[in-house]
Amino acid sequence: MQGRAENGIIGDMAGMKRARVWSGPAGWSYPDWDGVVYPARKERGFKPLAYIARFFNAVEVNSSFYHIPRERMTAAWIPLVPSDFRFALKLTRTFTHERDAFPPRATVDAFAEGVKPIREAGLLGPLLMQFPWSFRYTAGAVDWLRRLAEEFGEFERFVEVRHASWAQAEALECLRGVGGYCNIDQPRLRNCLGPSQHVFGRSAYVRLHGRNARMWFADDVPAFERYNYLYDEAELREWVTRLNALCAQAEDVYVFANNHYRGQGPANALELRALLEGRTVDVPEPLCETYPRLSAIAAAPREPGLFGPR
Repeated sequence: MQGRAENGIIGDMAGMKRARVWSGPAGWSYPDWDGVVYPARKERGFKPLAYIARFFNAVEVNSSFYHIPRERMTAAWIPLVPSDFRFALKLTRTFTHERDAFPPRATVDAFAEGVKPIREAGLLGPLLMQFPWSFRYTAGAVDWLRRLAEEFGEFERFVEVRHASWAQAEALECLRGVGGYCNIDQPRLRNCLGPSQHVFGRSAYVRLHGRNARMWFADDVPAFERYNYLYDEAELREWVTRLNALCAQAEDVYVFANNHYRGQGPANALELRALLEGRTVDVPEPLCETYPRLSAIAAAPREPGLFGPR
């Protein structure tokens, strides 16, 4: 029988298994979060990351997908979060989306150096290697993944693929050989991978993209429209069942909501956490005002000063 303990630890009632759940949004720097996730009027010195860390114990770094992180930037994150917090980083797109030639070793080293401060602070979570739907199961794709596994061997790695060709048994074995498997939720369209609950190591990883089928492959629309989706309770409960199964097999389970437009990801991440833990959770006041249904899971406000960085 599954039970729930404090601090994000799911385990059986006898205490024989324990899984730590690390959950949060994918990214934290979005202009459309002002007045939705963040206060419309911010006090001087407001830090979005410190604010996010009041409500979540992990975050998936989105900026590292667009450029190699720099030490000065990642070092600045450390005082903004509690000591018991995790950053999962997306690998830079030059390794996953721009595959004409494998990047030089210097680029690999630059990425490793950039995240060194949070690694040394004990805040580094997994490395997510996110590939586009066009990345299909082929011999060339497998060779590319093996090269990534070699170059980033010092990281705990998860591979996200989206095309249904990766669902066949031999493809899954190839993925098992290069890292963890990123279980995803995306629109149920032709040749799109469906939801799964694979665990290929000591940890598990889940990304919720939303189910906006109409916009998923649409041309000439802003990128955020693909992720413009708010899960309902029934859809979230589907994932509670899968997450409980993952927690029975893994030591750590990472769950990130990538349906970020207008704070829908943070809203769903908090709802999912409340369902998993069977209790109310702290909810940002602006988010509760934007999505009134969150009042059903919102804990009573605490006194000022109780949330803050370490």
